[in-house]
Amino acid sequence: MKALILIGGLGTRLRPLTRTTPKPLLPIANRPFLEYQLNLIKRHGIKEVIFCVSYLSHVFEDYFGSGKKWGLKIEYVHEKKPLGTGGAIKNAQGLINEPVLIFNGDILTDINLTAMKTFHKQNKSLVTIALSRVKDPTIYGLVETDKKGKIEKFVEKPSWDEVTVNTINSGVYLFEPEVLDFIPKGLNFSVERGLFPDMLTKKYPLFGYIFKGYWLDIGSVEKYLQANYDLMLRNVDFPIKGKMINDNLWAEKHLKYGKYMELKGRLVCGNNNRIGEYTQIQGNVCLGNNVVLGKGVYISDSIILDDTIVKEGVRIEKSIIGKNCLIEANSVINEGSVLGDKTVITKYSKL
Repeated sequence: MKALILIGGLGTRLRPLTRTTPKPLLPIANRPFLEYQLNLIKRHGIKEVIFCVSYLSHVFEDYFGSGKKWGLKIEYVHEKKPLGTGGAIKNAQGLINEPVLIFNGDILTDINLTAMKTFHKQNKSLVTIALSRVKDPTIYGLVETDKKGKIEKFVEKPSWDEVTVNTINSGVYLFEPEVLDFIPKGLNFSVERGLFPDMLTKKYPLFGYIFKGYWLDIGSVEKYLQANYDLMLRNVDFPIKGKMINDNLWAEKHLKYGKYMELKGRLVCGNNNRIGEYTQIQGNVCLGNNVVLGKGVYISDSIILDDTIVKEGVRIEKSIIGKNCLIEANSVINEGSVLGDKTVITKYSKL
C-alpha cells in the first residue's frame, strides 16, 4: 500500500509565514509538520509515499529528496495549475496500482491507520473516509453513516438546525485504485463536493471509519498555535524533538540560560539557544534554532522561529515570530500578532 499527501496549496490563512515556507513545512514543536504525517505513515508499515506538489515545490524536494533519510521512498507529482483535491489525486494515477491512503497536507492526527485498513477490507469498500467527532461541526463537512459505517449523507458546512451528528470528514481517505477512473483528468475537481456525493448517488460502497484519536486542521494561525500547544501538552501521540530535561523543558544541543529564569509552563528549545537573566516564560513556548532572548524578556504561549533575536525587556503574548527577526528592546507584541520572516520591530514599539 502507498500513501499520497496533498501539499499543493498556497496556505493563505497562514500568511505571512507561508510566503517563504510552504504550510506543510512550517515547524510544529521544531519539527516540520509533514514529518508527523510521515512518522504516522511509517508507523503503520507504509514505505512508499507520493507528494502532490505545486506551490514552492522545490522546497519539498530539497528537504525530503528521495525519502531515504526517513526510511521511505518518496515520489513527486507536480501540478502546473490548481487541480483541487480530486484533480491532484488524478494527476498521480500513473503511480497508483494498489489501494492508497490519502492525506490532506494540513491534518495533524494520530489515527490508527492499521485499524482503518482492516475496516476498509472487511466492508469491501471502494472509498473509506476517516471521520472525527468535533464540538462544532458547522464549520466542516458533516458525514452521516448507518450503524455499520455505510455513508448515507453528506452535509457541507451545515447550520445548527441541520446538524444531526458530529462526525466530520477528517481529510484522510483510503481509495481502491479503480476509484481514480471516476475523476476527470486535467480539471479542477473536488473529491469532497464532486466525487463522494456522486459515488453515493450511484450507490457505490462508501464507508466512514469513525476514530477516537487526535485530529486538528492546522490551516489557520489559531490552529497552528494549538498544534504546538497540544504537542507540548502531550495531547497527541508523537515524540517531541530534543532531550527531555525535566517535566516541562525539552532542548536540543547547546542551550544556555541565565540566572533566575522563571519557567511556569512548558518550553521546547532547538539548537544553540541563549536565554538571558530574569526571563519569564509562561504557558507553552517553542523556540527554534539560534534564538536569543535578552535580559528580562517575558513570553507566554508563543512560537519564535529560527535565528530571531529578542532584545531586553520585550513582552510577547500568544504570537508567532518568524525567522531572522529582530525585536528591539522594550517592545510589546500582543496576542494574535504574526510577524513574517526578517521583520524588524524597533525599540518601544507596541503591536
